[in-house]
Amino acid sequence: MIFEDLITENKDAFLQKVTDVCSDLGIDPNWLMLCMWIESRLNSRARNSSSGATGLIQFMPVTALSLGTTTEELAAMSNVDQMDYVYKYLESYQWKMTSFVDVYFAIFFPRAIGKDPSYVLQTSSIAASTIARQNSGYDLNSDGQVTVAEVEAKILSFVPAGQEDLFKKKT
Repeated sequence: MIFEDLITENKDAFLQKVTDVCSDLGIDPNWLMLCMWIESRLNSRARNSSSGATGLIQFMPVTALSLGTTTEELAAMSNVDQMDYVYKYLESYQWKMTSFVDVYFAIFFPRAIGKDPSYVLQTSSIAASTIARQNSGYDLNSDGQVTVAEVEAKILSFVPAGQEDLFKKKT
């Protein structure tokens, strides 16, 4: 599994939990490992000071509450225990996640799963410019909006050399 050499806490138990969660979700464990690396560098205690997002997949405070916990409780959990919440969160997207990109969008911006590459990330309450400002690394052309294609290009740039086939869309 990719990045397993980066796991320093509960390595065997964590890798087994990732494998089990991904098996239950019907996704490749490499996809989830890369998503967690992008979001937290596989650090279950990672915390975004501006948004409050916490943990392996950067749970937002409101998301944590919807899962029956808090970001404080998540930050105190081991990487193995936090995987139960990763599963609980991703379970509702189980049948929509058919690629690495889908898994990432389930975590980052679920409305974008399966959308056209030109789809602009925004909601009725969050302007495209706000999303672009808060996620400037994804606004690759600096036009003040983030598209599915831009996010896809950026996250695929993190695929380790020689592992590209694991992350290609199934056709």
